[in-house]
Order: sequence, then structure tokens, then C-alpha cells
Amino acid sequence: MTDFFLIAIIVLFFLIIFQISKASEYVSVLKGEEKSRRQNNKVNGFFMIAFLVAGLIGVWYCNKLYYPKTLFPQGAASAEGKNIDTMLWITIAVTGAVFFATQILLFWFSFRYQESDKKKPLYFTHSNKLELIWTGIPAIVLTVLVVFGLKYWFQFTSAAPKGSQLIEITGHQFGWEIRYPGKDGMLGRKYYKLTDPAKNNPLGVDWADAASHDDIHVTTTMHVVVNRPVKLVINSQDVIHDVGLPAFRMKMDAVPGTPTTMWFTPIYTTAQMKEKTGNPDFTYEIACDQLCGKGHFGMRGVIIVETQAEFDAYMATQKPEYYKAFPELDPDKKPASDSTAKTVAQNIKK
Repeated sequence: MTDFFLIAIIVLFFLIIFQISKASEYVSVLKGEEKSRRQNNKVNGFFMIAFLVAGLIGVWYCNKLYYPKTLFPQGAASAEGKNIDTMLWITIAVTGAVFFATQILLFWFSFRYQESDKKKPLYFTHSNKLELIWTGIPAIVLTVLVVFGLKYWFQFTSAAPKGSQLIEITGHQFGWEIRYPGKDGMLGRKYYKLTDPAKNNPLGVDWADAASHDDIHVTTTMHVVVNRPVKLVINSQDVIHDVGLPAFRMKMDAVPGTPTTMWFTPIYTTAQMKEKTGNPDFTYEIACDQLCGKGHFGMRGVIIVETQAEFDAYMATQKPEYYKAFPELDPDKKPASDSTAKTVAQNIKK
């Protein structure tokens, strides 16, 4: 209902302006064009101030209404994200100050220095001082902002700290595949021609590589350890996707045929963020930030941030993908005969 009244007020406001402009046309016929033009000039000067005041009130109202719905109030959920937030606040402060200064001066000057017989305009064609001010200062400020941006970008796209948690995430239309290394801490190699979901190999893992035999593969949900750096190896199986982690202030393109990487350090568990935000349904989201097709809107994953003990307990419940592809080799099941194991080994080499 509030939105309806707001729209009605805006429509009414423009109708009033339209009626005033039409009335001014009629007055011009009665009083003469020159006198009417001067009168319209004064009316337009008044409207400049009116638009300025209305615009500033609108900016304040929108900020009050929508700021609580942004991610800023809850803060960044990663150590690197805090730096990104700081950079964003500095950028908003600088650009906000410029916005208010320029808009207020623009409308005020239009009102204050409107046409008058008592004022004589001053014309000048060039000023080196003004050119230096409005070119040099913005260039310096923007250069500083760009340098900060590059610094943070190189930070989380550089080599991850020693002991980081390694996780591979692969995007496809329209979902995410997650792969963890086993106890060896290494991900087995992949080859796209080996991709075969029907044979429990949706990622194209090369089973001939022994490092792949203990890799864990899950879909949609990623588990990470709090206060431990996480290195993501990012892939795509079809078109360009983008791993967007809004709560952590991170994002990186997933490019077909070209693995990309980034790392971050989560500082709050999912349970802590539920308390921090006052939202019992809070989840860390994996969003696709690149338009990738008609199902793009539903390409969503979840990150669960937990303690090391909780992560270890979770991993203990998972079975390597290798044993899903070759259940006859699963040590938890009946041991395979020598002939069966030999046949499986030959198939893997093929």
C-alpha cells in the first residue's frame, strides 16, 4: 500500500508540472513571448531547487529503506573480504562526496545564476588551472583506488598459503560439482573425453591416476573449515560460469578448458553467522555471477563452514568416487576375486 501511494504521489507531481507548463504557454500568448520567457526562466530556476531537495530526500529514503537488505550490515565472512569491504567503503565515500558536491552545485548554480538584467556574464575560453584541478585530482584519486583493487586482487589470486584446504569446483548448466582430495592431499588428473555420468564419472577423472582413487565427489554443497585458508580450483564443462561467493566478497570466472584459482579464509562458521545475522535459515551461497543460459537463475550451491572436527566427521561419511565407479573394488564390500580385479585394472588403463 505504501508503494502504491508513493507511485501515486510521483505521478501527481509530474501532472502538476505538466499543467504548469501548459499554463505558461497560455500566459505567453497573453503577455507576449519575451515576458513569458523570463517568467518561465524563473519557474525553471525554482524547479531546479525543488528537484534538488526532492532528489536528496529520495537518496536518503532509499538508503534507509534498502541498506539493511544489503550484505554490508552483516560484514564480510572472510579475512580477505574485510579488505574488500574497506576498499568499497572508501570508494563509496569518495564517489559519494563527489556526487553530492557536483549535484548540489549543478542545481544551485542553475538557480543562483539564472538570467538577470542586473548581472553581466563573464566569458573565458580556457583556464589551465581549472583543467589541472578537474583532470589531475580525479586521476590521482582513481589511480589510488585502482592500486588498492589490484593489491587485493593479486592477494587472493596468488599462491594459497601453505596448509590450505584444496577443493575443486566445476560448473555446468546448471549446477556445481565439488571434489575434495583424499588423504594424499592431491586431486587426480582429469581428461574431458573421459566424462561419462552413466559410468559414475561426471567430471572425467582419469582412474589410471592413483591420486584419484581417494578423491571425494559431491554435488551442490561444499564443506570448508573455519579459520583455515581454502584454495578453490575452478572449472567449467560447457559455457563460462562464475563462482560468486557474496558473503565472502569473492568471485572468479569458471572458463571452459582454462582452470582458474582463488583462495579465502572463512572466519565465521555457518552456525555463528546464523546468530550474527539473527536468521536461523542463513546459508553461505554459491551463486553463478555470469549469465549462462535459461536456467542461470537456479544455479545455486551452498557452503557449510564448520570446525575441523566437524569437517573430518563429514568426510568420514563420504566414499571415494573411485569405489562408486568400481564397486567391486570397494574394501568395505566382499573382496573381489583376482580375475575380477585384473579385469577392472585393464578397463581402467583403457
